[in-house]
Amino acid sequence: VQLQASGGGLVQAGGSLRLSCTGSDRTFSSYAMAWFRQAPGKERESVAAVSWSGDRAVYSDSVKGRFTISRDNAKNTVYLQMNSLRPEDTAIYYCAAGRTYYSGNSSLAYDYWGQGTLVTVSS
Repeated sequence: VQLQASGGGLVQAGGSLRLSCTGSDRTFSSYAMAWFRQAPGKERESVAAVSWSGDRAVYSDSVKGRFTISRDNAKNTVYLQMNSLRPEDTAIYYCAAGRTYYSGNSSLAYDYWGQGTLVTVSS
C-alpha cells in the first residue's frame, strides 16, 4: 500500500493541526495504522497507533490527552488530531501501515511508510 501524508505546517504553541494519511490500497481497512515522528537530531518515536477497526488505540505518554488518532476506512484515511501543540512536538510526522489487526507502537511491526509531513510549532 502507498501512503500519502498531509496536513503539516507552522502553528503557534497551543494551537491545533490535523494530519491525514491516505492509503492507495482498497484493503486499507485490513491494516493497522500508526503515526511516528522524528525531530532533528533525534531518533524516530511512536506517537499513536490504531487497530484496523479503530477500536483499539495507544498513545505515547508525551502526547496522551492532547492527540487523537482515528480512521475512516471508507475514505482509506487515518487522522491525527493534534491539540495544545508544544514546541517539542516539532518534527516530521510519518504514517505507517502494518499487515495485521493491531501493531502497537513498535516501528518494526509496520511494513509500509508514508513520505512524512513537517510540523513546526513556534513558541
